[in-house]
Order: sequence, then C-alpha cells, then structure tokens
Amino acid sequence: MQGHGYGPPAQRPPHPAVLISLRVLFVAVGILSLGFLVWVLPLRLAAVTRRPLDWALFVAALLLDGLSLALVGSEPGDDITTARGYTGLYLLLGTLVAATVYYLVAEIRHYARRNQAFRAQRGIPAQQPPAAGAPAYGYPGPAAPYAAPVAPVAPPAPAAPPHTPVPGPPLSHRPAPARIDQVRAELDELSDYLRKQDGQHEGGR
Repeated sequence: MQGHGYGPPAQRPPHPAVLISLRVLFVAVGILSLGFLVWVLPLRLAAVTRRPLDWALFVAALLLDGLSLALVGSEPGDDITTARGYTGLYLLLGTLVAATVYYLVAEIRHYARRNQAFRAQRGIPAQQPPAAGAPAYGYPGPAAPYAAPVAPVAPPAPAAPPHTPVPGPPLSHRPAPARIDQVRAELDELSDYLRKQDGQHEGGR
C-alpha cells in the first residue's frame, strides 16, 4: 500500500509592497478609464486565484462593460439625454464599484491564506499582536508612574466679618457735687459783698 503523497509546496507570497503597488495600479486603470476597462480587475483576480468563480465573474464584468458601452454609445449626440444612455451610465458605474470592492477583498484574503500556508509549512509561528499592556519585542515596557502621597488639604477657614464698634451712650459731663457747692458759696459771698456795698452807698447819702 502506498500512502498519500505530500501536496505541492506552498510558494512564498510576493512582498506586501509589490502587492500594494499592483492593487493601486489595477484600481487606477479601472477608475481612470471611467469603468470601460473595469474587466481588468476580475481578470487579474482570476489569474491569481485560478478559481472558476473568479473566471465567471471576469466574463460577467466583460459582458456588462460591453453592454453599458453599447447603451451609452447609442446616444444621438455627445450628451446623455435618453433613458437608454442613463441606464448604460449607471450600469457602468455600478460595475466599476462592485468589481473594485470585490477585487480588493478577494485578493487580500487570497494572499493572507497563502501567507499562512507558507508559514505553517516552514514552521514559522503566525504573527500575533502583543497583548494589551505587554511591551513589544526589543522595547522596554512603560515605566510605572510614581504616585506621590498627596496630603489632604484643609479647606480655608471663612474670613471673620469686620468688627464694627457699637457706639455707646453719650457721656454726660456733670460737675462734681463739691464743685457745685464751692461755686454756690462763692456766689453767696459775692451777693453778700454786693449787699454790703449797696448798704454803704445808701448810708453815705
């Protein structure tokens, strides 16, 4: 009995820069030609993947492109004025958008699978993004921030209202009793003296 033989070795996929350049080139051809050469995109994809589905999509894009070209070319003048011409224009733009999106998605997935198969055959581990918080290879991890203890800050005491002196009752300056008696005694002496003087004047007359 003979066992199953090994499958064909996986080929190394082209460099990502080459693939990106080719994608930009083919998409630019489809857009700059206003969709008349949009069939180039599924042709490129079918040649890369070699799947029957992609070859069928290439034939469909080619037929839609020819139909839209015929509808737009049936206009009597240079401007599009009839429903037939607008139908051809919308069909052309729709084919351009659909073919561009499908080409980019399908080709990116195709080369991603080829890259995984090549790595698996060579025993190269698949590249995985580093976990959150884990330092990348060759770079030190982020230093832990130093958290200094923060002393609680007491709120400032409310300012005391300004002290307004309360006016007291007016002080009455009253003379002392002894002073009153002295003045009264002097007035009495003065009165007596004046009486005596008056008495002497009257006696002399």
